Amino acid sequence: LRIATELYLKRLIVGGYERVYEIGKNFRNEGMDRSHNPEFTLLEMYQAYSDLEGMMDITENMVHEAAMAVLGTDQVPYQGQVISVAKPWRRAPMLELIKEKTGLDASDFDTEKLEAFLKQHKVEIPKNAGPGKLIAEIFDAFVQETLIQPTFVYDYPKEVSPLAKSKPGYPQLVERFELFINGNEYANAFTELNDPLDQRERMEKQAQLRALGDLEATDVDEDFLEALEYGMPPMGGMGIGIDRLVMLLTDNTSIKEVIFFPQMKRT
Repeated sequence: LRIATELYLKRLIVGGYERVYEIGKNFRNEGMDRSHNPEFTLLEMYQAYSDLEGMMDITENMVHEAAMAVLGTDQVPYQGQVISVAKPWRRAPMLELIKEKTGLDASDFDTEKLEAFLKQHKVEIPKNAGPGKLIAEIFDAFVQETLIQPTFVYDYPKEVSPLAKSKPGYPQLVERFELFINGNEYANAFTELNDPLDQRERMEKQAQLRALGDLEATDVDEDFLEALEYGMPPMGGMGIGIDRLVMLLTDNTSIKEVIFFPQMKRT
């Protein structure tokens, strides 16, 4: 049971296909709640010679067109409020949003300062976390739930983004975005990393973190690294949760209402 289609679709790009996508089921043991189910539907796509900006444009256009097709409007009624998917959407760096919502300047990636901030606000500090992971924890705890209208959050820490290309001039950041609507993540995208040496180094670091108990860290995928060595063009990639998008467009708050066989008790 696959957890993602990513590395398989990237192999097709290596093989010469310039645009690929798949809509299918993924399976992850990440617990269940109103917006998570172990089996879920994902649209994943990759386009050679595109990048993060290209993926933002495609995502924005696709969700807008879906809303117009289903509802006939880009003003989506959802749980007593209106979510506007009218273009353009806000695009903001993660560090800027953290400073805006908390006053904390995390741009220096100072581990002691980040840990002190989390302790002060009684947020659990993950074991063996570096500054990038701590910044992601601060974003999750203080920023994510405040993003009601569609917002592309970009410039993620490299530490939590092992498959994204580094941001030129900023070695601790990568070219990645996540789309947030009503406090939930809807899409995730990268300018894809296509340097096999950099990719191996990052996968090995992830494997070390996994050995130390980080269940979200990945293993080394030798088949994928071999494919990269043959050559993968510059590329943008994006995945969007279809079930959550259906929840938004049908005004549902529980994922069990939009999938065929929900393995969840009534909530």
